Amino acid sequence: MPEQALSNQVAIITGASAGIGQAIARTFLAAGADVVVVARREDRLQDLAEFAAGHGRQAVAVVGDVREEATAVRAVQTATERFGHLDILVNNAGIGRYADLVATSADDYDAMMDSNMRSTFLFSRHATPVLIAQGHGAIITISSMAGVMGFPGEAAYCATKHAQVGFVTALERELRPHGIKVGLICPGGVKTEFAIGFGRTEAGVAESGMLESDDVAAAALLMATQPAQSRIIEVRMRPMNEPLYGRERD
Repeated sequence: MPEQALSNQVAIITGASAGIGQAIARTFLAAGADVVVVARREDRLQDLAEFAAGHGRQAVAVVGDVREEATAVRAVQTATERFGHLDILVNNAGIGRYADLVATSADDYDAMMDSNMRSTFLFSRHATPVLIAQGHGAIITISSMAGVMGFPGEAAYCATKHAQVGFVTALERELRPHGIKVGLICPGGVKTEFAIGFGRTEAGVAESGMLESDDVAAAALLMATQPAQSRIIEVRMRPMNEPLYGRERD
């Protein structure tokens, strides 16, 4: 793929302070985009600004809680006022709290649903009018294989990810007539700080054969750089070392 595949494009990326969001921001910057990065940890976003400067690009930080509508409004305004346009929204922010149903509180449910689904709704809701007015753009949502399957000990988390998948599938049909591409990326486990202390441990993640953040970022870049006449609706990602079910031997 050309080194400047996203030249002159502007992307909003939520949850950009670590993990998949940070990897997508770095990948998009290296591909020639300017980015508006959204998260609560300002110091992490400053690191991205320095990375951007090294590539002759800009990473503008919007510090805030993605569950709050004002944060989404501010991010879209920042993109349009700073750069004059918005081309790509990446809904990446989210949390996981893995536990059996009886050990999952209503607060756990609310926290996951608001961080995962409410943020996806809010940022999509406020980016869409800009994209419609332009007649082009892309909305990429980082969901999960938990959004297309069910896993024991993750019922509430899976519910939030299934909600994302339903939302995005419907939105794709709604926005395609306006020239807007809408797609899902559904990775399996990824080696990040995600859910550490809430069902995952640092040691367990480090020793796992999970995907890397850069793997997901590469898929996001592929989705963002499709020719005008084509679109990728969904990407499902699993590591190469996944067991080959059905080939067990006696």
